[in-house]
Amino acid sequence: MKSVTRCCVIGVVLELCSGFSARLAVAADAPTSPPVSFQRDIRPILSDKCFFCHGPDEKHREEDLRLDLRAGLLGDDTVKGVVIPGKLEASKLWKKIVHEDSELRMPPAESGKTLNDRERGLIRRWIEQGAEWQEHWSFSASKRPAVPKVSDPSWPSNDIDRFVLARLDREGLKPSPSADARTLIRRVSFDLTGLPPTWEEVEAFAGGRDNADAGGTRGAPLTSRQKPSPPRGEGGRSFRDWEEVVDRLIASPHFGERMAIHWLDLVRFADTVGYHGDQEHPISPYRDWVIQAFSDNMPFDRFTTEQLAGDLLPEATVEQKIASGYNRLLQTSHEGGVQQKEYLAKYSADRVRNFGAVWLGVTLGCAECHDHKFDPFPQRDFYRLAAFFADVDDLQSFKGGDTTPTKREPEMQVTTRLAPNEKRRTMVTVSIKPRPIRVLSRGDWMDETGDIVEPGVPGVFRQIVVGEQADDRERSPLTPGPSPPAGARGGPQLAGRATRLDLARWLTSPDHPLTSRVFVNRLWKMFFGKGLASSLDDVGSQGEAPVHPELLDWLAAEFVASGWDVKHMVKLIVTSQAYQQASLETPALRQRDPDNRLIARQSRPRLDAEFIRDNALATSGLLVRTVGGRSTRPYQPDGYYQHLNFPKRTYVADTGEHQYRRAVYTHWQRCYLHPMLKAFDAPSREECTAERAVSNTPQAALVLLNDPTFVESARAFAGRILRDGGATTDDRLGWAWRTALSREPSSREMSALRSLLDHDLSEFQQDRASAEKLLKAGPLPADTDRIELAAWTSVARAIFNLNEFITRN
Repeated sequence: MKSVTRCCVIGVVLELCSGFSARLAVAADAPTSPPVSFQRDIRPILSDKCFFCHGPDEKHREEDLRLDLRAGLLGDDTVKGVVIPGKLEASKLWKKIVHEDSELRMPPAESGKTLNDRERGLIRRWIEQGAEWQEHWSFSASKRPAVPKVSDPSWPSNDIDRFVLARLDREGLKPSPSADARTLIRRVSFDLTGLPPTWEEVEAFAGGRDNADAGGTRGAPLTSRQKPSPPRGEGGRSFRDWEEVVDRLIASPHFGERMAIHWLDLVRFADTVGYHGDQEHPISPYRDWVIQAFSDNMPFDRFTTEQLAGDLLPEATVEQKIASGYNRLLQTSHEGGVQQKEYLAKYSADRVRNFGAVWLGVTLGCAECHDHKFDPFPQRDFYRLAAFFADVDDLQSFKGGDTTPTKREPEMQVTTRLAPNEKRRTMVTVSIKPRPIRVLSRGDWMDETGDIVEPGVPGVFRQIVVGEQADDRERSPLTPGPSPPAGARGGPQLAGRATRLDLARWLTSPDHPLTSRVFVNRLWKMFFGKGLASSLDDVGSQGEAPVHPELLDWLAAEFVASGWDVKHMVKLIVTSQAYQQASLETPALRQRDPDNRLIARQSRPRLDAEFIRDNALATSGLLVRTVGGRSTRPYQPDGYYQHLNFPKRTYVADTGEHQYRRAVYTHWQRCYLHPMLKAFDAPSREECTAERAVSNTPQAALVLLNDPTFVESARAFAGRILRDGGATTDDRLGWAWRTALSREPSSREMSALRSLLDHDLSEFQQDRASAEKLLKAGPLPADTDRIELAAWTSVARAIFNLNEFITRN
């Protein structure tokens, strides 16, 4: 259809017209070079270039030299180090990395690693400056740092801002001005609910209308001068208004849906088993539990405990048993020739990998076959963690066959608080006598020569005390002690054996170095587009050190001190002045800090796949906002499941209100993820996903144009425009733009829209068949001129294709 091409072109024209009318002036004076930091500058070099041969893996360590430990680098009472602080030429490390003989120079050529001039320069300066050692930031105890003083005490809204501004002061930068009020309410609505604000909500908050051609608004933005110094809005009217908006959105039931999507990615929630059969399994009540937990602001320590060990709690409730379904979310096979022992080993390893990624933010999977090459996780510790899950009843699930849905006992028939009238089955955890867990040489499940190990946590952390009371917050379930040595072979000792309940309490001990850091870093990513430490799934030696380490530690300490209060942390972040900054970048900022790591502005991340669909449905008026319930099946191309066997199946799309539910409820087929979600980078959830990839492909643009959900949404939006948009063409165009984008269109944007509308009216009048074809998706409103409706549908499709429509500003 010709209008499709024209719709794309007009969308590009509108995109070029919108969002680029102003540029913000920010000073960017070059700072002086800071002293070399071992944590920030040197450890990453050593980890990347040296740890493979001189790191934690004892079996592959060369020269018995460990460069990941202080003693290896700087020496101790028993051994001389390879670095002599302040003495470059006396330092063996320096001599090796600049050796003239390529055969003796480190790293060796056969390693494929080389040091560039910048890296050698950093090492040189570090040694000359005294070679100060620092423990790895994520494994050291988190201490609440003092809040710094700043150059402009009137700018901060809370202590987050003081850390941000102090860093900008050191860098010779200034924060960006606040975004205008319309941008702010749209931003925070997507961030806290995954849904756009209504125009009425925008107007109530902003007051007045945009003067789009002038590049500004009459509704006053929340400027820094209107911000009080104390947190929580003690002061100006505008800040109180902002806090009221934040409170309303956090109290919305849709807050839980928004937060759940990130968590479901982490725990690899799906409606199917994965592997070659990919049969359905019953687990949707667990999703309801997660949504309800975030909406109820369940403390994160309890949230953790009920998932890992809800079945082990005294007199466990139905909801706690539903939560324990976390342990059953992994991929399973139901093929007839499955070797039970092999798959028990696979399931065991899967649970350890996911546990490490979700709560510790580390790559424990590297230690399944050998000692970790870069982090202090010996292989033995991998299997000690696996032993915590050795009591999970997996044996019954092997009885499930190639039917879909397949039985994955133990299961329960339940209702949830979100769907009290809907009975569903769900997988739960049942504890049985723990099976022996051996250390498997190279992960070989057939090798029975390895030691049998008891449950325990990595030796780099303090060890679990068995029998910690749940309500005893004075004692810590951590005591100093290395990983126990290899012991005599034999069955597990049940008396005094640590359980999943002990593991959960260990994770949320107030002095645990990782759990709170990992969670608040991921929260920061939600609201700023990138974490304070960018590697959300690896805070070990191979991950990036935080750009704002003091801020990360302060947030982690605040999270624990708040009683693991998730909503408190979310509100703290989004009421900060740092969050409210404009996202437009100056040329100077683009050159100085292209990735916005210093937070001198806000970011403009694309919406997650689910929210792009929700946005179209909400704007069209089709969205059904019922919270909770079974998984739903949106429109999907015919034949998409043609290669899905064991058994063969046909996808049947839902009808009625289930077609228009939020995308968080979409049926998640691991091996055949819904094409719309896949086009916008939703993960298959075969493994933990801490951060989704963001691609920019033609498939995504074609989805926005041609996916039946988006075509129907555009048609329904066109009906709203004709019904509610006013009497004249300009009234309707302005109404459509405001409703979809939360701002007034400029004169150039209005002109482009008029041109598109006039062209398609003329085209459809000459080609009625094309108009009828465009309107086939979904039921049509009665007594509507089809030519006019088709032309306005084309306008709606162009608006839906704008980058501004799928981007959180």
